[in-house]
Amino acid sequence: MQLSNLEHLPNYTITERLDVVYGSTVRSKHVGKDIFAGLKNIVGGELTSYTELLEESRQEAIDRMIAKAQTMGADAIVGIRFSTSSIAQGASELFVYGTAVKAVPNHTANHLQP
Repeated sequence: MQLSNLEHLPNYTITERLDVVYGSTVRSKHVGKDIFAGLKNIVGGELTSYTELLEESRQEAIDRMIAKAQTMGADAIVGIRFSTSSIAQGASELFVYGTAVKAVPNHTANHLQP
């Protein structure tokens, strides 16, 4: 599955636009990690536990979006965007969306003269 934050795919022609697809996940903070993060705020530096949590959340949301696109027979998802929102105290949603499309490679792009 090709993924792009552009509205097109370089070296591909979009032959059909299928529908908007999305994926989301809602995660809460771990109390122990939250206490450590509070201490880290005092001395500064990266909050690696939150970085890892966000990376896992992004990947889970992307995987869910891809699964929806695959059920439509899509070859790619274009115009991908991410959004986050607070759902409740200590819980946030990570949301990703884009347009599922069918696309074919441009064979002429591979034969360009220098």
